[in-house]
Amino acid sequence: MIEYYDISGCYIIRDWAMMIWDIMKEFFEKEIGEMGVDKCMFPLFVSKSVLNKEKNHIAGFEPEVAWVTKAGKSDLEVEIAIRPTSETVIYPYFSKWIRNRHDLPKKVNQWSREFYWQEGHTAFATKEEADVEVSEILEMYRRIYEEFLAVPVIKGKKSELEKFAGALYTRSVEIGVMVMVHGDEKGLVLPPKVAKWQVIVIPVPYRDANTQEIFYACAATVKTLRKAGIRAEVDKRDHYTPGWKYSYWEMKGVPLRIEIGPKDLVNNQVRAVRRDNGVKMDLSGVSLVEQVKELLGKIQESLFDSAKQRRDACIQIVTTWDEFAEALGQKKLILAPWCDEEEVEKDVKERTKGDTGAAKTLCTPFDQPELPEGTKCFASGKPAKKWTYWGRSY
Repeated sequence: MIEYYDISGCYIIRDWAMMIWDIMKEFFEKEIGEMGVDKCMFPLFVSKSVLNKEKNHIAGFEPEVAWVTKAGKSDLEVEIAIRPTSETVIYPYFSKWIRNRHDLPKKVNQWSREFYWQEGHTAFATKEEADVEVSEILEMYRRIYEEFLAVPVIKGKKSELEKFAGALYTRSVEIGVMVMVHGDEKGLVLPPKVAKWQVIVIPVPYRDANTQEIFYACAATVKTLRKAGIRAEVDKRDHYTPGWKYSYWEMKGVPLRIEIGPKDLVNNQVRAVRRDNGVKMDLSGVSLVEQVKELLGKIQESLFDSAKQRRDACIQIVTTWDEFAEALGQKKLILAPWCDEEEVEKDVKERTKGDTGAAKTLCTPFDQPELPEGTKCFASGKPAKKWTYWGRSY
């Protein structure tokens, strides 16, 4: 999916990863377009003077800021930075474009071309309007993670200590990484919705079989699937054995493998093998498209359900410090009653420092369990105000 580059932190994004990016981008652009969000692209560079106008906001990014000080062999008169975020670049121009309340709301979206992220920037007449927009966009993020990447998330609000630098508040979806969530010892396991190839068709010829007829059937199968909107490909390489190809495409994470051999031709069927669980089945050629679509849907659903079960099994509810420390040592995702005080959060970080990192708040979930009257904060013993997720920062 990626290739390492000779500059630290930079990678070559290969075709499989780009397909995932493009699919998510296509979905997101359609959704925000219906919300009246305009496209834009701002420069990569920002001057030192402009960057310093928002010192509080930039403080959280300062250690990672890359500076450009030369052009050829000459020193630049003014140092410029590769922008770590775009607020300081975009909002001075908002002040030019927004002259009165009739110019509101102003909504723009930028796809960052250097780090591959999406960032939206908006201006509204009221905080209430902005709050609604935040909630709607957060729901889109949830849909991308859960509906496309099959990764379950927890929607919530960051603590004051963990919120985005300079923000009034930060809402988030706490997630795992798709590759790590679904992958196994054989390699990638890609959800069908984002896989470059949803189906790989492999010819399985035998010595006395009509090889040409098998290859023709494979090509015809791919053509039929593609016509139905299914991303399918045939592996026509004749210098590799079918077994080698099975392993190769399993490593690449293709959701469904179709094998076609002599017996399949006789019976007007194909052999299908799921990547997520290895289950094999014969599919009739008469209703192949319908069966493949159904299988891909089941694979997508199964990946999400399996990931959610594993995620939920890792969540530990605690009410005391001793329970918290034990769960932390077991690398659990911890849900605990908290007094919502910044000094207590700092104290938890200090008390849990170790070689593998300190514990921190992840988010306060919007879906709050009942908090019985008199519940104490697990860390301070003060009255608890909310349930909050905690975990170790590795």
